[in-house]
Amino acid sequence: MGKRVLAVAAGGLLAAGAALAAAQAEFKVPFAFRAAGKNLAAGDYTAAATADGGLVLKQAATGREIALAVLERIKPGTPAAEPRLVLDEVGDFAPSYTEYITVYVLSEVWFPGEDGYRVHVTKGAHKTKVVTGAAAK
Repeated sequence: MGKRVLAVAAGGLLAAGAALAAAQAEFKVPFAFRAAGKNLAAGDYTAAATADGGLVLKQAATGREIALAVLERIKPGTPAAEPRLVLDEVGDFAPSYTEYITVYVLSEVWFPGEDGYRVHVTKGAHKTKVVTGAAAK
């Protein structure tokens, strides 16, 4: 009996791992941006859903992982055909209040065929920039 329980549990873990692997995507972000309050450099990133319903963004160059708090799931009119990151383009006076710079803030993460993940809400006027990705290898 113990072996059956173990086999069922292992099968459940494999199924969960397969589902988790499906919710991953790789992105090449061509500009610096902010995510979860952290400043990140332009470069290659992998976004992945976690077993607890959260998200992790991993920077390829450093291996650094940034946990993204999910504010809500977004129900699309039609599911996304390809993975994408949606970033809010906002202006900021920084660091000396004499220079106006453009800042990109990660606001949504989408995986193909799934509801989106909202990870930030920008109040006030802003534009959006979309970075498309590819399924993780």
